[in-house]
Amino acid sequence: MTVTTAGQLPDTMHDVIVVGAGVVGSAIARELARHRLRAAFVDASDDVGNGTSKANTAILHTGFDAVPGSLESRLVRDGQRRLATYAAETGIPVEPLGALLVAWDQEQLAALPALAAKAERNGYHNARLIGADEVRAREPHLGPGALGALDVPGESIICAWTATLAYATQAVRGGVDLHLNCRVESVTSGGSHHELTTSRGLLRTRYLVNAAGLYADELDRELGHTDFTVTPRRGQLIVFDKLARELVRHILLPVPTALGKGVLVAPTVYGNVMLGPTAEDLGDKEATGATAEGLDFLREKGRRIMPELLDEEITAVYAGLRAATEHDDYRIRAHARQRYIAVGGIRSTGLTASMAIAAHVTDLLADAGLDLGDGHELEPVRMPNLGEAFPRPYQRADLIAADPEYGTLVCHCERVSRGEIRDALASTVPPGSLDGLRRRTRARGGRCQGFYCGAAVRELFEARR
Repeated sequence: MTVTTAGQLPDTMHDVIVVGAGVVGSAIARELARHRLRAAFVDASDDVGNGTSKANTAILHTGFDAVPGSLESRLVRDGQRRLATYAAETGIPVEPLGALLVAWDQEQLAALPALAAKAERNGYHNARLIGADEVRAREPHLGPGALGALDVPGESIICAWTATLAYATQAVRGGVDLHLNCRVESVTSGGSHHELTTSRGLLRTRYLVNAAGLYADELDRELGHTDFTVTPRRGQLIVFDKLARELVRHILLPVPTALGKGVLVAPTVYGNVMLGPTAEDLGDKEATGATAEGLDFLREKGRRIMPELLDEEITAVYAGLRAATEHDDYRIRAHARQRYIAVGGIRSTGLTASMAIAAHVTDLLADAGLDLGDGHELEPVRMPNLGEAFPRPYQRADLIAADPEYGTLVCHCERVSRGEIRDALASTVPPGSLDGLRRRTRARGGRCQGFYCGAAVRELFEARR
């Protein structure tokens, strides 16, 4: 098992290198681990899932509203089945709450039958129209004026962080090297291989997969292609305290527009309630700050959807960037003569589709001439549970009796024990920062945002470095 964060890179010829260790890049690396290949995945950041993946809205989609016949539609549908099964096997928290696509005016109400028909064309047959009375009965805290909804019972909430970490962990344990703090600065392609100049030195590989998220278009141009341009689409979100959780029973979606699915209200697997995201096309690929205008916009939308929610305390606000392009579909392209696969334009549905994208990319690599050999099953992994709907270590008397560290709380807001922090710091893919530790344990992620536990968490983190 090899994870490096500094120093010289191995002077070896790889069969495949994946650029990007977000949820899609990590899923591809995991799929490659099933074959006897010399493979690696690299990321400019100090952690996996530290770009677009970390601010995903964390919904396991059915794909009911994708463009029928698109690659995205096919991969989301396939990926939803794969990830739901994988989550059950590995302990990734998932809650199948279902979604209500709520119509607030006559125009939106008139659009619902077409959305139901679209779901049918996407192979999803459980969506149905419901009237205002049923909407009110199922969501009693909804704001006044809802005229009806499209009920999509297959939509779920999921932990996006654990999914990415599970993929990366299984990839590394399966023999794929992970190099972090390793920014790819340029690519030179010769007759038999690619040479990647990185911030940590040179890497060589016969086949190259570009899963660089926001920077996928720039790497694509290094290879001589102009198939797509990434326009970062900022999504700002407000996270309400766990006391708001009882207000919301479903994922509450608006009728979508050309800019996406719009502002939703949804519970999280951590017991909070999320309001967002905005959809702002920007020119800056690092503009992840929240703005007063964006938060005012969300409060205005939230007041219409669920007025009582706005009276609840806010735990955090944050913003993430989606890798939007000028196209309506994923831009996954094989350039067989170059032994290069571009995986671009992967939007928020990429979490759901990640395992199907990985299988698709592996097939494209084989079509491009890569000898995969026979595949094999990977050693199963079991991930720590971060979900409030499932037993946490502090609730398990048997676990605490065997190891009292699981009964010693460090973060009292999220009830994170010293044992969980210890385990995360010693894990196969350890956190490179306090934020990475938070994504693995929830420590410093509660209502005090680390005001009380911050020093203790930092001390534990620094002691292991």
